[in-house]
Amino acid sequence: MAESQDNARLTSAILVNALVRRTNAAGGFAMVLVKGDATSGVILIQALEKGRESGLFERVSNFAGGYALMRCGPSPEDGPEALATYVARRRRSDPDLWIVELDIPEAERFAAETIC
Repeated sequence: MAESQDNARLTSAILVNALVRRTNAAGGFAMVLVKGDATSGVILIQALEKGRESGLFERVSNFAGGYALMRCGPSPEDGPEALATYVARRRRSDPDLWIVELDIPEAERFAAETIC
């Protein structure tokens, strides 16, 4: 009997843990800013490079049945206040949300390789 696709999915906690470990092993810095639902919480990546914001990305399902990272939230040029407001609004509407900060070159690509 074939295992269903739902049973084959990795939990959010496992994906976040893998991302943090892989980032640290590659010489970058990763920190879980907000811990969400261990099983199926949405994952947001706050990407930085050498301490400078490079964007906010959300892990979303795609039409092929897999996952991708999609840019979301305000532009880094909008400043830290805009980011804080966006994150606070998202947390109010989704208390199961994970937020992970990655400071590594090409953080978006690095995260996509790990969790998508």
